[in-house]
Formats: sequence, C-alpha cells, structure tokens
Amino acid sequence: MELKPIRSVEATPISAKENDVIVALFIAAASQGDLAAHFDLGVTFSTGSNGVDCDLIEAHKWFNLAAAQGHEEAAWCRADISDEMTAREIAEAQRRARQWLSEGKREVA
Repeated sequence: MELKPIRSVEATPISAKENDVIVALFIAAASQGDLAAHFDLGVTFSTGSNGVDCDLIEAHKWFNLAAAQGHEEAAWCRADISDEMTAREIAEAQRRARQWLSEGKREVA
C-alpha cells in the first residue's frame, strides 16, 4: 500500500480587526455568563492567540471564572499557568476575577 503525502491547506490569515471582533464576542458572551467564553478567553490570553499578547494574569482570571462554574479543564489550565506565576500575579488575577463578578452583579441589579 502506498501512502500519499498529506497536502497542507494554508489558513487565511485573520486581520487585526477580525481578531478584535473575536475577543469582543468572547467578552460579550462571558458577560452573559457563558462558561465556554470564560474558558476561551483563558486560552486566548494564555497562548497569546486572537491578536492579544500573552497575559497570564488575565488568563488566570478567565480560567478561574470558568473553574468556579465547574469547568474542569479550566481548573487544570489555571493550575498549570499558576506554576509560571508569582504569588503577587495570582493575587492580582484573583482580584480581577472578583472585580469582574462584582461589576456583573451591579449591572444585573
């Protein structure tokens, strides 16, 4: 049996504007309590994808918010990036998560 080489298909690059829209949609969905959006934002900030800079504090915040809602993979990701963060960075991420939650509660009230 002869194996044929796999042809790679080049993905069309996403523009900066499209990346901004993707991140804005994630944030909008997260503000509505979308668990997947919280996780997707954690992935985005932990990997520096969708046009954002890698920011472990923001990533931890989003993974923390997803994990608090029961997202098991987010809890694992949060623990994984915590190994690369200082105690101050983790404390800042937790502060930002609490702030996100309190701002959301004020908007709902």
